[in-house]
Amino acid sequence: MEIWIGRDGERHGPYKETDVRQWLRSGQVSRDDLAWYEGLADWQPLSVLFPDEVRSTPPPANNPYSAPTAPLQALPQTTAAALEDYAGFWKRVAAYILDAIILYFPQLLIQKAFGMDAAKQALQQAVINGAGDPHAMLAAQQQFYASMWPAMLVGLVMGWLYFAICESSAWQASIGKLALGIRVTDLDGNRIGFGRALGRYAAKFLSGLMLCIGFLMVAWTQRKQGLHDMIGSTLVLNGRASEFKPAQPSAGGGSSFNA
Repeated sequence: MEIWIGRDGERHGPYKETDVRQWLRSGQVSRDDLAWYEGLADWQPLSVLFPDEVRSTPPPANNPYSAPTAPLQALPQTTAAALEDYAGFWKRVAAYILDAIILYFPQLLIQKAFGMDAAKQALQQAVINGAGDPHAMLAAQQQFYASMWPAMLVGLVMGWLYFAICESSAWQASIGKLALGIRVTDLDGNRIGFGRALGRYAAKFLSGLMLCIGFLMVAWTQRKQGLHDMIGSTLVLNGRASEFKPAQPSAGGGSSFNA
């Protein structure tokens, strides 16, 4: 079981349960530090989660001759955290809907700039004039797409760059993912490069084939990966990238929290 520890308004971890128990016994963490693990409804003090360890550690006596307790040590933030904290299917769907809304307006402006309104009117008129004639309707649709393909191409490239730039940035997430508190990483929990982000988006076209099975795979695969995640060797994890910072090496040679 992996344990998160909250201190001074920040979340640290996750750490192995055995390490947290050891730190609690040695006094390196406080019995009043809040902690959380998967399945727990809310954060609880360590003394509540591990009462056996607290009972085995006697409270400090008011004896001036007693040995001083070990000072609390700083808890590191690590990019290796939460590698098993996969973002769920519906959270990813909600993030995609937000991104679709964000992209809708600039893409709409691009389509209007390329004459979408006139093309739609021409299509509607052609459909009315050729009602009941499948060849005429097919010709009208071909004419519409022939006039609008440049706008569609620009919109496609815009969406491609939007996701690739955002997910390879320091955010590690599109705006929708950032709002939902999730991020894209490689299989080790690290930030992906721009090239991999481009490839990951390209693989979404494969995920969309055959009734979007590649997207639906997020709901049942072990690591909540869609087909495009598997092709790009990426994960989508809970937590914003800003919450995870590389652990700083300790100045001294003593023990440190290297979970």
